[in-house]
Amino acid sequence: MTSSNSILATDLKGYEVLVAIAGGIASYKVCTVVSRLVQRGVGVTVAMTEAATRFVGPLTFRTLSGRQVITNLWDEAHLDPQHIRLTESADLVVVAPATANLLAKMAQGIADDAVTTLLVSVTSPMLIAPAMNSQMWQNPFVQGNLKRLIDAGHHVIGPEEGWMACRTVGVGRMTEPERILDQIETLLGASPPRGQNENPGR
Repeated sequence: MTSSNSILATDLKGYEVLVAIAGGIASYKVCTVVSRLVQRGVGVTVAMTEAATRFVGPLTFRTLSGRQVITNLWDEAHLDPQHIRLTESADLVVVAPATANLLAKMAQGIADDAVTTLLVSVTSPMLIAPAMNSQMWQNPFVQGNLKRLIDAGHHVIGPEEGWMACRTVGVGRMTEPERILDQIETLLGASPPRGQNENPGR
């Protein structure tokens, strides 16, 4: 496992990561993930569900990423009739926190907002970090949705056991940023940046 000190030592310049954030208290942990990736040279674009904006404001992620945050399909800055431009350029898509609601939509191919519309068109590797109450996590329908996503080839990290927002201890806590960053590095390192193929002189 990469230590937190060496995380900043490895250059990941040229890679593009799309971070999709659902509405959960664990959203605050994603601030660290985005910040560390940007510090290492990764181009990070953040997309948030409406519920996610209730936990962490889009301005926070806009400041950390240096890019406009996607919160709806009709923002002229990101208006794309096919909704796939961002996913085509992404080397990796990170879904964190992945709530029970978002997992269900992903497993069923539902595209009813900016985040799910982007996710349904993903062709790059995807890393999913579930986070929810332990009882929700143990629900057989949630587990079935997760299995469907794993069977489709997506990567899953966590959740972990620990203190939860509902003031209980159980499995469902989102994996800590350092471990997520380690996994992101591994997945990105498996292949060169997509943009490298478009511009060999980079």
